Amino acid sequence: MLDPRLLRAFAAIADTGSFTQAAERLNMTQSTISQQLGRLEDAVGQRLIDRADRPVRPTAAGERLIGYARRILALQQEAQAVLADPAGTAAVRIGLPEDIVSDAMAAVFADFATRHREIRLDVVAGLSRDLTRRYRTGEFDIVIVKEQAASADHRAAYPEAMGWFEALDAPAWPDPLPLVAFPPGGLYREAMFERIERERRRWYVAFSGSSLHNVLVAVEAGLGLSLLPIGTAAGRRLRAHAAFGMEPSMVVSIYAFEDAGPVAELVAGMREVLAGRVDMPEQV
Repeated sequence: MLDPRLLRAFAAIADTGSFTQAAERLNMTQSTISQQLGRLEDAVGQRLIDRADRPVRPTAAGERLIGYARRILALQQEAQAVLADPAGTAAVRIGLPEDIVSDAMAAVFADFATRHREIRLDVVAGLSRDLTRRYRTGEFDIVIVKEQAASADHRAAYPEAMGWFEALDAPAWPDPLPLVAFPPGGLYREAMFERIERERRRWYVAFSGSSLHNVLVAVEAGLGLSLLPIGTAAGRRLRAHAAFGMEPSMVVSIYAFEDAGPVAELVAGMREVLAGRVDMPEQV
């Protein structure tokens, strides 16, 4: 391992051609810089500077080493600059459903990151029940979830209208009804089953998708019915299933452990996005 302090002394001597000028550049005495060069030469086992020349010059071995020395010193300086920059050294961990990761939400994240370079945003998309569990165990600093009713510690909660949808050109459905569902544990999945059981209809799961996009595409393709947030059906080849129609609204809630500082600032921006998704006011 070559000591960067010794390499710096060697490079200064090679650059200036003088022990005196090299010592002045590094704010050292001439004897100190001469000692450091000697220690480097002992370490590599070769003479690196021809002291008899005027100005002094690197030996053949010194010429081979000088390029490496400069690169090592440049890398050391770069590493020190990187470590001195606090950008991305703190993390805010966020969990939210896939359909909440919209352009508007991404814009909030981008604006926050611009004003808080020291903070890295770690964002995870997933199913609401899993996100809630992970938030309660401390894995997230902020979480947005969909639920039947908001818990007492929510920062904000907004209603989300729900409805049954089918493909735009869907035929009259046979018995049993084919359903397009989220995986077991998904909030919409259980609400679907409860409604159909109340209707005393026979049913089966024709397609299960792990993401909202997969479920929407499957419904558009005519694989079956599904219960979905009404806002997600906009612009897609879907129509309301007249026999079932609307369902009671669910709640989109935001939770955060901190209520001050950058986290509170970020929560405020995320609340604005959630408020823009619905026509009804925030729930208390």
